[in-house]
Amino acid sequence: MGNCKGDNNVNKKIEELTVEDYQLFLEHVNGFVTCDLEGKVTYINQQVCDFCGLNREWCIGRHIKEVFPFSKMMDTIKYNQPMTTEFYFYNGRVSASTRHPLMRDGKMVGCLEYDLFEDMELVESFIEHYIDLDDELKYFKEEAQRFRRTKYSIDNIVGYSTKMLDLKEKIRYIARNNSTVLIHGETGTGKELVAHSIHNLSKRRLRNFIKINSAGLPESLAESELFGYEDGAFTGAKKGGKKGKFELADGGTLFIDEVNQMPLTLQPKLLRVLQEKEVERIGGTKSIPVDVRIIAATNQDLKKLIAEEKFREDLFYRLNVVEIRIPPLRERRDDIPHLARQFVETYNGLFGKHIERIDDRTLKRLMNYDWPGNIRELQNTIERSMNYAEGTVLTDEALDFDVFTEKQSVEMLKGYPKPIEEVLMQTERNLIQRTLEMFGGNKTKAAEFLKIPRTLLYQKMKRLGMK
Repeated sequence: MGNCKGDNNVNKKIEELTVEDYQLFLEHVNGFVTCDLEGKVTYINQQVCDFCGLNREWCIGRHIKEVFPFSKMMDTIKYNQPMTTEFYFYNGRVSASTRHPLMRDGKMVGCLEYDLFEDMELVESFIEHYIDLDDELKYFKEEAQRFRRTKYSIDNIVGYSTKMLDLKEKIRYIARNNSTVLIHGETGTGKELVAHSIHNLSKRRLRNFIKINSAGLPESLAESELFGYEDGAFTGAKKGGKKGKFELADGGTLFIDEVNQMPLTLQPKLLRVLQEKEVERIGGTKSIPVDVRIIAATNQDLKKLIAEEKFREDLFYRLNVVEIRIPPLRERRDDIPHLARQFVETYNGLFGKHIERIDDRTLKRLMNYDWPGNIRELQNTIERSMNYAEGTVLTDEALDFDVFTEKQSVEMLKGYPKPIEEVLMQTERNLIQRTLEMFGGNKTKAAEFLKIPRTLLYQKMKRLGMK
């Protein structure tokens, strides 16, 4: 009602305008001229006549080419051009004019033209302001890119081994197009880092990078998180509804981590979005088109899961358009020194330490270890050791690679009533502790890695006095 009342007020005020009012408006538009479909001038204001040294009465009814030989108004009429801007050179002056077709009831009845600028000083002033504005736009574009930019880029991928150089090269090629990518890699190899790198090198880098972890969502919430929901779709639904991850990533990239744990009930709906490129919110009745690049990651063999009927074969082939395999750390041991030194530098700053190098013997031990938790485990190991490190060299003493190293003698066990059990308990405690650190304290993932039920993990932790 409010809007209707406002429109009525506007219409009333317009109706009160007189012919003289409109005449006043037109006379203050620089270079204002109109002509009919035959090119005859139907209106020209006094301003343009004074500017060009013309007689107004003489101009009316004459062909536009006779009045202004350089005019392009007939091009607009002949070719039904939309709004067009042109530079004119007349009597030693430069002007910039714009033309519009005149439409009535959907049909062209003529053309109008008016000046944007009438002399070079105004043009030069405009160019100066445009350059300033262009610089500001570039700045804000860079700021927008920085704001939307993902946390990591390809520069964060540390490694100079042949396998890592090949991986970086493949990332650069893949980033050029919009094909769906499936990343294979063991836990801790840096799958998310690769996904970030692809997005940051792509044409979509100025748009959103949205992440969803299939393992971290209850099945009951997964659908609403991916596809969103309408107002009142279910009890507790947010008023006004909510966009899902696909809509939030429109124009950008959606990274689906641990896609191997996507609920089976949700896989057909994900497949449909990939095929149709549109989503339908829970409780909705219309399809919403989305332009999203999908990057999925898995730490398990999807073909094996297909054989076990835990993953849809058609979804696998839809996801596996471009495949990237990240080598585990044990297959690129030459990169371990670079990674270890990088982590040392990081924790030097965080912990206020001054470690300048890693002891040769310690570095050799790091390179000989298989790192089942890959880069994440190496980082956690370095972080733990930096808490105890002293001086300028990182040594075995700080590294605490194993609870019982070759330096420890049997003499240390004399104080224990059951030395063998104590050794086993210490080893078990250390293994559980390192596994929990590797998965950021996630007990479900730790139990899966140790291949024991989660309930058994809790029992072990309680027995070993672990919080």
